[in-house]
Amino acid sequence: MLVALKKSDLYSSLWRSCDELRGGMDASQYKDYILTLLFVKYVTDKGKSDPNSLIDVPAGGSFDDMIALKGDKEIGDKINKIIGKLAEANGLEKVIDLADFNDEEKLGKGKEMQDRLSKLVTIFADLDFRGSRAEGDDLLGDAYEYLMRHFATESGKSKGQFYTPAEVSRVLAKVVGIGPGTRQDHTVYDPTCGSGSLLLKVADEAPRSITIYGQEKDNATWALAKMNMILHGNEDADILKGDTITSPQFTAGRQLRTFDFAVANPPFSTKSWSNGLENDYGRFELGRPPEKNGDYAFLLHILKSLKSGGKAAVILPHGVLFRSGAEAIIRKELLRRGYIKGIIGLPANLFYGTNIAACIMILDKENAQARTGVFMIDASKGFVKDGNKNRLRSQDIHKIVDVFNRQISIKRYSRMVSLHEIADPKNDYNLNISRYIDSSEPEDIQDLHAHLHGGIPDRDVDALSGYWEAFPSLRGTLFMGNRSGYSDLAVGVTEVQQSILDSDEFQKFANEVRSQVDDWFTTHRPILQALDADTLPNDLIAQISDDLLARFKNTPLLDEYDVYEQLMTYWHGVIHDDVFLVMNEGWLDAAKPRKAIEDKGRKLSETPDLIVGSGRSATKYKTDLIPPALVVARYFANEQAEVDALNATADEASRAVEDYLEEHATEDGLLAEAMDDGKISKVLATARFKVARHEGTDPEEVKALRHLINLYNDEALAKKAAKEAQAALDLATLKKYGDLTAHEIKLLVLDDKWHATITKRVAGELNALALALVSRIEELGERYGETLGNLEAELSKLDRLVAMHLTDMGVK
Repeated sequence: MLVALKKSDLYSSLWRSCDELRGGMDASQYKDYILTLLFVKYVTDKGKSDPNSLIDVPAGGSFDDMIALKGDKEIGDKINKIIGKLAEANGLEKVIDLADFNDEEKLGKGKEMQDRLSKLVTIFADLDFRGSRAEGDDLLGDAYEYLMRHFATESGKSKGQFYTPAEVSRVLAKVVGIGPGTRQDHTVYDPTCGSGSLLLKVADEAPRSITIYGQEKDNATWALAKMNMILHGNEDADILKGDTITSPQFTAGRQLRTFDFAVANPPFSTKSWSNGLENDYGRFELGRPPEKNGDYAFLLHILKSLKSGGKAAVILPHGVLFRSGAEAIIRKELLRRGYIKGIIGLPANLFYGTNIAACIMILDKENAQARTGVFMIDASKGFVKDGNKNRLRSQDIHKIVDVFNRQISIKRYSRMVSLHEIADPKNDYNLNISRYIDSSEPEDIQDLHAHLHGGIPDRDVDALSGYWEAFPSLRGTLFMGNRSGYSDLAVGVTEVQQSILDSDEFQKFANEVRSQVDDWFTTHRPILQALDADTLPNDLIAQISDDLLARFKNTPLLDEYDVYEQLMTYWHGVIHDDVFLVMNEGWLDAAKPRKAIEDKGRKLSETPDLIVGSGRSATKYKTDLIPPALVVARYFANEQAEVDALNATADEASRAVEDYLEEHATEDGLLAEAMDDGKISKVLATARFKVARHEGTDPEEVKALRHLINLYNDEALAKKAAKEAQAALDLATLKKYGDLTAHEIKLLVLDDKWHATITKRVAGELNALALALVSRIEELGERYGETLGNLEAELSKLDRLVAMHLTDMGVK
């Protein structure tokens, strides 16, 4: 059976495959095995569906040949030979054949190796790339990145440097200057390309493609980059091996070759960068970097590798912005010549191999002499925690790119800093971002006069001006004058929230926000309902998300990037998978329930969405596209209401049993004789009832037991009725899936699922705004609610009470 190739399925299947190999290896070793099998499986499937595939899959060199080896005692050696044939047929020796599948130290001996590799091949056999189109390539590339992220996370501090987080790569790709005017013959270069993910993100920004060049020092990582390029359809990318500083591979005689664009995430602060350096290719004419710190060696190499109008974006540690000595001399020359276009400060702990904060330095040789300033962004506070690392969100990426490319000044975030200011003696060409952008939040100043005499300082109320501009009359509802410069709350602290939520202006604002989302969705509904095999999901989400962002740009209070993030989070978590299902299977087939996978031996069990029947005869279903709740809400609302009512009746019956037992099942209660370990089941109650009647026990006990049994019977009947109604509803729901038309499916997915969820998520942003206002007003009300006079009066009152009590006790 072939697993439905949703993004989430692919990711989880691939990561499970890693579990099969964990025994004798760490992540830096087993990544080579996993990614090699991924590559062979992909090109095998691609060859079956694409007659123009540039990769030749020879007889005896395909993944199908590996499947035939399951259980074979010589499986390891034979897999090596299969990969060898594929490598030889495509000139990929020392690229895809680096992992030794017959290594007993890593994979175990005899039966252990045989079982491990057989399981591994089986997991990959469940994935099918034959239907892969353009988005399929992206999907596979995302899976490759997913594995890279996991491998980097688990490889430890020294071995995670082969991977630049995809989110950071996207920022570099979008700020380096590539756009609609970029041609296929334009060139992009990464001198420390690692696994190639950064270069590929840049290539994605070029509408007509771009010519790729890269160099990587580590042999295994170079091989990963070569495979990565092929997996993304960039077989012609020129990726060479060698140390970029001591042995640059892209040269023209005694000069470096030059490129239109460059991107890089060089190793931070390399201490041995100059070991073996013989020819500097004129790279250090602005100054020689310090012997024990290679950051500027890479930066100057990149600068020298740019054409006269070339542009580069480079990830560097913050130290390059302010360190003294030789680096200060180089930095001064770079600025005086106008090569530095911008600097973007990033959050700490984004990168694998280091926790320190880094920055992006943007170099631009075009019109460098005319440059009069450096555009700076402090983006250090925009991130989300992701495990033990930080990660840029979609909104952080979009904001950085928008602000940099449009050179927008935002208080505490971005500004153009003149070279005159940078050169001022007090700064002396120091580029530390905090010198020029104060990103700290304003201090919440306590007002001593208000603490003494009461009243909320007007400056604190004025600081909420954004709310008063959006809701002009709300300030008058919540506050009233006290004395000059101070106000009092016009409602109780506990009434603030309801006063805000009930105000006509807030209700009107909420309706307008909802209408904006409705109008946006209505505009794009035609292209969403036209989803088919030729849809380009990346283009689709870029179009609709940018429009949502633009629509909320001038909405007061709401940050358009927060609204954008709600859509993007839902896209990555749900809609992308939905779109891909529809692309590959069509609306009708994508909506059909499928039997849930139950194979606990291979860790592939799925949580069912719908269960029909009970016990061993139960059939469990997954409904990937349309959750059962949506079908029920649209077509079986009355039946659901009946089930809810029956469940409520069953709950009441259960509570009646509990209440009766709580009252009478005590040591001295009427039901004490029927108790066993403090409990009385229906069986115990029935048994005791028979004995009590036969022995002529206290009539009150018999009466109590009879009542308890009746309560248990009522509970059983109520639960049975609810269960039967639920079973009938589940069966009707399953049948309804089979009767749904394409039109009905689109209503359920587009309106009831996507539109409704996005509306709810944006409403959540609105509620968060309201609660932030409530919280601040409550804080101010409580802070200044008790004056010194009130406290002194309360203290005096307490003193008098204590004195009276002491007198009553005979104490003077």
